Amino acid sequence: MENTLMEALGIEVQSLDKSEVILTMPVDKRTHQPFGFLHGGASVALAETAASVGAAQHVDTSKQSVFGIEINANHMKSKRSGIVTARGVPLHVGRTTMVWEIKIVDEAENLICISRCTIGVVTRKDK
Repeated sequence: MENTLMEALGIEVQSLDKSEVILTMPVDKRTHQPFGFLHGGASVALAETAASVGAAQHVDTSKQSVFGIEINANHMKSKRSGIVTARGVPLHVGRTTMVWEIKIVDEAENLICISRCTIGVVTRKDK
């Protein structure tokens, strides 16, 4: 994912399927807030990325695009270093919207953040 936020934050796809998406992200200087902890915004970016790439598996990307239209996140635990893993699963897959639940955990499976993201499905006008 060259020249994207994924590249800038070090987000990597581990598994990509219609029923589950697994992404990882380092907790380091790219994803820290000023006090040395994982930035909540970085967790939200990871969650929305998981929902978006997962949603893209459900559409014909030559005819439709997917966009995050709403996201919420509850940050449960802080983290200073290591890797976090996002596991996204679809709760609803519709014609024009999808809802994904994303759990972000650390290496010991401690819940760092839980998020829900609504994705809009839009017909591409350039095709």
